Amino acid sequence: MTVTILITRPEPAATRFADQIGARLGERAVTLCAPLMRIEYGEALPDIGDGDVLIFTSRHGVAGFCRLTKRRDFTCYAVGDATAEAANRAGIQAISAGGDAAALLARIAVDGVRGPFLHLRGAHVAGDITGALRARGHSAHEAVVYDQVDVDLDERARAILAGDATVIVPLMSPRSAQIFFERTKGAVAPVFVAAISRNTADAVPAGGAEVVEIAQTPDGTGVLNVLCDLVKRLEGGNPAQ
Repeated sequence: MTVTILITRPEPAATRFADQIGARLGERAVTLCAPLMRIEYGEALPDIGDGDVLIFTSRHGVAGFCRLTKRRDFTCYAVGDATAEAANRAGIQAISAGGDAAALLARIAVDGVRGPFLHLRGAHVAGDITGALRARGHSAHEAVVYDQVDVDLDERARAILAGDATVIVPLMSPRSAQIFFERTKGAVAPVFVAAISRNTADAVPAGGAEVVEIAQTPDGTGVLNVLCDLVKRLEGGNPAQ
């Protein structure tokens, strides 16, 4: 049995994630990349003080920042390991919180860093990190360095969702869940969702998916582990487990 996994992340993240799935599952799964968003980078940065501590919550934030300045003489906090790796590769010393926004705020508190902080983010975010830092007495501001622009679901994906075979869909944010189910109204294929977080799972509309499983860690590895479990479940003929 070969299972279809539909990846709706923006490129190049979609292809990168498809390669990771292939390395784990081989011919047991067929991946189809059909992004529902594209990344458009910003054109300006605010003034940045020498003492500012940068915060990145995605690789796109790192890329957007690096497109706009040659400066790399900052320390930054990154929400997870993949984002920290992107910052380190760009020459920015990164501290990984190894989790989600809550883990990021907790790590900053443990380290006793006072800021000022600058969150380099996308136009759409799941949580208000700047507001949370200000509520804790920190000086914090933010800059939008990229936008996640909606695009239509391509015909290949629509054809798969019009069939009767189960489709597994990894979803990496509440917004991606909202867009996916708005774009796929009327689809008849059974959909299994691998959600990166509880908030993402909560964005799945009632009846929108037959199965929704949440990653144990809010990152690509956690979602990949869920995908592998779902494929095993389908191969075992027990989809409702």
